[in-house]
Amino acid sequence: MTVTLRFEEDIAVLHLGDDENRFSPGFLEQFDAHLDDALSRGAHAMVTTATGKFYSNGLDLEWLAAHGEQAQWYVGRVQALLARVLTLPIPTAAAINGHSFGAAAMLALAHDFRVMRADRGYFCFPEVDIRIPFTSGMAALIQAKLTPQTAVAAMTTGRRFGGTEAAAIGIVDATADEDAVTGTALNMLAPLGAKDQGTLGAIKNTMFGPAVAALTAVT
Repeated sequence: MTVTLRFEEDIAVLHLGDDENRFSPGFLEQFDAHLDDALSRGAHAMVTTATGKFYSNGLDLEWLAAHGEQAQWYVGRVQALLARVLTLPIPTAAAINGHSFGAAAMLALAHDFRVMRADRGYFCFPEVDIRIPFTSGMAALIQAKLTPQTAVAAMTTGRRFGGTEAAAIGIVDATADEDAVTGTALNMLAPLGAKDQGTLGAIKNTMFGPAVAALTAVT
């Protein structure tokens, strides 16, 4: 599994992979390193996307089952990345090319904007059906980004939202054909130009302060 970084003019594009793209420790390290690289190279904005059936299938439950003694560290590591994306000091968009489940759906919500493939793929929080309650930080992130009605529909039912349904209920901002998802996300960000990172970072930290505090709290 390899996360890669490329640039489309001044916009960084992080490609999450072409498999299930689960959040293994290695995946998280690569993602963070590419964020560092993108910012150091002066990216004006960032898009994340993937190839194939999945945007990402979320937590690496197989790794977690084999390393149960590191569960608290692992969840903290995932939440730290969610907090970082939520407050990244450049505009961000998730180009959701396929299924986005659980923590991957949270990652998509942590972006400023979301574009989802219209014809295939689901956005879903399956936690209620797999008996994994949301942490306080994860719930705070979701509730910071969705209306109360949408949060209830997404968090308590296990419902799988297709792209059109997700757009109608306010989970994503737009839908596109498979070959246009990333391009649509890029087109959302390109007109924004370069923002002062100190100012934008401060705005996001103020907007999402309670969610960031919950995500980064030591438990």
